[in-house]
Amino acid sequence: MQKEQIYDLMNQNPGFFLATIDGANPRVRGMLLYKADQEGIVFHTGKMKDIYRQILASPHAELCFVDQKSGMQVRVSGTLEIVEDRALKEEITAHPSRAFLRTWKDNGEMENFYETLVVMRMAKGKAKVWTMATNFESTPEIAL
Repeated sequence: MQKEQIYDLMNQNPGFFLATIDGANPRVRGMLLYKADQEGIVFHTGKMKDIYRQILASPHAELCFVDQKSGMQVRVSGTLEIVEDRALKEEITAHPSRAFLRTWKDNGEMENFYETLVVMRMAKGKAKVWTMATNFESTPEIAL
């Protein structure tokens, strides 16, 4: 599988699982992708969340995307970085898939909305592709 095909799979299946480290314990939760391309895998959360504190303490993480139609799973490991880019935060908030963010922003439910919204990116991750058909084969890493 080529990098562009991996990005397509991610963008077509934006719900993914994110594994972080909390002290000596792993933590996994479902997340919503904003976009994946040559610049990295981009998603967001809030500063009040445990995930934010976990990533500050240890930015190493793994993301897992699943395409139910093909039965394919893509895991990407790497280092997360926090992106402090107001224009990107505004782009994300204005995107049609992020109406829930506009509700928090416009209703004033979140004080200092753009300071509370945290954008994260995993650039230069390493992907592994899995299917049931390749279950017993070694899985090569694909640099993203």
